[in-house]
Amino acid sequence: MTQVSPSLLASDFTRLGEAVGTINRSHASMIHVDVMDGMFVPNISIGFPVISAISRVAEKPLDVHMMVTDPGRYINEVRDSGGWLMCVHYEACTHLHRDISAIHDAGMKAGVALNPATPVELLEDIIDDVDLVLLMSVNPGFGGQKFIPNTISKVKRLRQMIARRNSGAMIEIDGGVDLTTAPALIAAGADVLVAGSFVFKAPDPIGAINALSELG
Repeated sequence: MTQVSPSLLASDFTRLGEAVGTINRSHASMIHVDVMDGMFVPNISIGFPVISAISRVAEKPLDVHMMVTDPGRYINEVRDSGGWLMCVHYEACTHLHRDISAIHDAGMKAGVALNPATPVELLEDIIDDVDLVLLMSVNPGFGGQKFIPNTISKVKRLRQMIARRNSGAMIEIDGGVDLTTAPALIAAGADVLVAGSFVFKAPDPIGAINALSELG
């Protein structure tokens, strides 16, 4: 089965607890939580008090995606609010290796995210140290965007790098994931699919999650 990490960004924030309950009852592997600061991306989303509330009702690990400037400032806050995995953007970290090491020291899994125009080859010297690489298949900041086809090539090149280096890093894809784009992503080597609009705009969100998970 393919791992699915439904994104709460696409849920109804007035019914956030219900959205977490929906994910709990599905075949999802994780819960994707997007943190945005209005500086690294042109949007502002949830903060640590809300993540803490989510963690109290979540039965799946929290996959916290930090779309913020200088994310290393918030490692302890992510951990203390219930984060299981903290993913930071390559483009936002001046000292990426230091941040990845600090995330591990805090007791969390560590991930690095790449924007659509950032080549995977830049991860050659960090791929052995991360648990997950998140490839953005849309420009970060807003849900519901159109999938960028070049992502398929990036997944293939990243999978080759991981195999060559004998790294244990998983590949996660975020943006425009649905039953049309997911099969090609899985065939290219993706391990984890983030899905927001496809899940929470569906008549049957649990069925949508389970349909993605059964593609693998």
